[in-house]
Amino acid sequence: MKLIGSSKDEQVKLYAIKETKDAIERVTLDINGRAKDFDWSISHHSGTKPQLFYTDLTGDGKEEAVIIIQTGRGTGLDNYEIHVVNSDNLSEIKIQRYEDIVAEHIESRISKNDDGTLAITVNSQGQEKNFNYDYDPAPDYHQDELAFGGVVIYTLDNHKIKLSLPGSVGISPTYVCDFNITYTFDKADNEFIVDQIEVKPVEVR
Repeated sequence: MKLIGSSKDEQVKLYAIKETKDAIERVTLDINGRAKDFDWSISHHSGTKPQLFYTDLTGDGKEEAVIIIQTGRGTGLDNYEIHVVNSDNLSEIKIQRYEDIVAEHIESRISKNDDGTLAITVNSQGQEKNFNYDYDPAPDYHQDELAFGGVVIYTLDNHKIKLSLPGSVGISPTYVCDFNITYTFDKADNEFIVDQIEVKPVEVR
């Protein structure tokens, strides 16, 4: 088995066990000498090695293994996925997908102003934000609401999962606002779910 990543304290290690020329298709996760196989795909073209952490995200005083994998990159694209694994029984803890967060918690409207700018309205968690974007990157393209998925970046901050999820307009994505999402752990459902959503317009450079 080939070691492809470890946490700083080396309590968590990730090994490749099935590999093609384009990607690693199956891995072994080792947490303090206890191992389990997962069907996580790691592209050889992503450029960023898997990030591994050993930290308490559930608040129970026990560390979990956290694995952040880059799944895609390109012009206007930067995608990651995150896995959290219980260090006792090696079960993966569910994390609310960004698509579900958008569907359940984010509403947006886009309209074109006469002066060539865009009027954007965002509703999330009972808060409404209205702002203009300085130009219309796709004047001939009709879009009623923000698009998501071009950039999906997970990080850890102070024992919390954070997600950076910009909203875009146009066919080639132009990112007009950032959604900074913080997760919390729902003990009843054993799942990480959305806690806070902060919305910030992107300044045109």
